[in-house]
Amino acid sequence: MPTLIAANVVVVAGKGGVGKTTVTAVLARAAADTGLQVLVVELDGKPLLATLVPGIEVRSISASDALNEYLREKGFTRVAKRLASSGVIDVISTAAPGIDDIVVLGKIKQLERSRQWDLIVVDGPAAGHAITFLTSAKGMLDSVRGGPVYAQAKDVMELLGDPERCQVVLVTLPETTPVNEVIETSATLAERVGVRLGPVVINGVDPRTDVPDPSTLKLGRGSDANALRAAAVFRRARRAMQDDEIARLERSVTTPVVELVSLPVAGLVADDIHLLAASLANLGGTP
Repeated sequence: MPTLIAANVVVVAGKGGVGKTTVTAVLARAAADTGLQVLVVELDGKPLLATLVPGIEVRSISASDALNEYLREKGFTRVAKRLASSGVIDVISTAAPGIDDIVVLGKIKQLERSRQWDLIVVDGPAAGHAITFLTSAKGMLDSVRGGPVYAQAKDVMELLGDPERCQVVLVTLPETTPVNEVIETSATLAERVGVRLGPVVINGVDPRTDVPDPSTLKLGRGSDANALRAAAVFRRARRAMQDDEIARLERSVTTPVVELVSLPVAGLVADDIHLLAASLANLGGTP
């Protein structure tokens, strides 16, 4: 836990479908359970987080709203109203690549500077967009030499470059493709952004409970016995694949690897998040 929440802002990122939102909720809950004041920021407009972490403040930030607020703060209230009513804010984001990411990161920077929370956990973009999301400020500094946008990008770079203020936690599954992507993303972020990389969280790990060797099972004959043997074969094969991918990940990244076990439920609810948070606080033990 101390390494996962070692900075004021933790940006959680990972390939779509690996459980990025789940890990965001688990980190927030685990931190809140230690007595920290936690804010969760979600960028995709999904209402799920608020139901997973009741009692923890959740805020949604969109690029259009952040840009609108930024213009108002800079004294362009009338312009902001016109842009919002005409939909031109979306056009500006398209015409100036990276500006939408910068204003969103600028809003997160503003929340961090307010010191209202001990920890801000951001349910960040998918791994591919995470790179452009976090490199947008550097790209803007390379192309702009002054003005308010330059100042905003500079402030964002200071946030990203300070290991006490910000770190990125990457999420993956114990499977080949997600592990490949998280290894590549980890190397790219370290090289191009210079942001601190926290532990990589492997989500959905099969708990290491005993599964008997199918060849030793004495189940007799019949469809039920065959189904049990097939289940044992599948589980052991999955375990072997999972262990191989975890070992490969540990060899390929320079940060610790943390496992989050899979729960046998169709859809997670707040109680499941509490359970996973408790297991994380106990050094990743099985709940």
